[in-house]
Amino acid sequence: MRLFDRNQMAMTAVVRYPLRSSMLLVAIAIGVAAVLVLTSLGEGARLYVTSQFNSLGTHLLFVMPGKNEVGGLGGMAGSLGGSPRPFTLADVRALGRSPYIDTTTPMVMGGANINYQGLERDIGVLGTTHTMQRLFEYEMESGRFLPELDLDNASPVCVIGDTIARELFGNAEPVGKWVRMGDRRVRVVGALAQGGQSGGHDLDEAVFVPIAFAMQMYNRESVMRMMVEVTSDEAMVKAKKDVQDIIRARHFGHDDITIMDQGTILNTFNKIFLVLTSTLGGIAAISLAVAGTLIMNVMLVAVSQRTAEIGLLKALGARRSQIIGLFLTEAIMLSLLGAIVGVLVGYAAIEFLRYVYPLVDFQAPDWAVVAAVLTAVASGLLFGIMPARHAADLDPVEALAGN
Repeated sequence: MRLFDRNQMAMTAVVRYPLRSSMLLVAIAIGVAAVLVLTSLGEGARLYVTSQFNSLGTHLLFVMPGKNEVGGLGGMAGSLGGSPRPFTLADVRALGRSPYIDTTTPMVMGGANINYQGLERDIGVLGTTHTMQRLFEYEMESGRFLPELDLDNASPVCVIGDTIARELFGNAEPVGKWVRMGDRRVRVVGALAQGGQSGGHDLDEAVFVPIAFAMQMYNRESVMRMMVEVTSDEAMVKAKKDVQDIIRARHFGHDDITIMDQGTILNTFNKIFLVLTSTLGGIAAISLAVAGTLIMNVMLVAVSQRTAEIGLLKALGARRSQIIGLFLTEAIMLSLLGAIVGVLVGYAAIEFLRYVYPLVDFQAPDWAVVAAVLTAVASGLLFGIMPARHAADLDPVEALAGN
């Protein structure tokens, strides 16, 4: 039996039993598409985080209170619980005197209730300074961003996001209006243009207030974190050393802050998302194993349906290896066709996700596409062996008799 004849017979069998072939194609296609879609979610999240950090520029340091002894992002978690010595506004001011530091942008975050003439809603509050706008390039719909104030100036002013402006004020101009935030009255000085997500914050539902005002509001002594803009990329090492030396001197010799640059953070995030993407791909690949079981059962049924054909082939001199090769070819052919359909469906689903969530660049990694196709073909090969061997072991006389 020539290779061409074997392939032609396998294709004929696929076409002759459309229901059986369709079941296998759908099962394999679902598994392959699931791998592509789930891995695209992890990869899209990684690319989104990377783009957010890259939009800040390349010469930023992130300073958090609390010493992280093992590296990574632990300092962020530590910052939420405070530090033995608060990272105060006086510390922030002292860092600003370094010749290698251009700006310092401290942050305090919390939640509150905002009220205007009986209309109210819960909001996220971000206490910061005027430099935040330049770092993230926020666009204003009306008014201005936070004014340039001394760090200790707790002026009761705020900048509101687009959604909050529309819900509280409708089509009216919000700038100049007084709102109640918790138990405090605050004047709106600006409204942001519609912006979606930026820097990990939902701009449309955020409210920005001066850092000192936020610290009074939440009764905090320590800022949660700070972004330090270095004068140049070449000054990064010297700026980082200056931050360490200044805080050590102010905190009586203790290194109780964590300093990270963008490269360190991005590497950590990349590792996290790689594990997440691989895990999602592995979960989706389980469906390919289920499809493999279906291949085995359907191929066993195919053997029983084609008993007479197998008997005739053996009677004509077909060797055992040729019978096995015939059924394995059919299984691999179905698996490969199902994988191709799955890839097409997966990419269509990814395009739909991009349409629904245009801010995230969903894309399946190349390794996931290759792995999904190879796993599908390997699944067909592996689970097709037993039916193929069963067909090859049939007695030609009994097979011709239909037994």
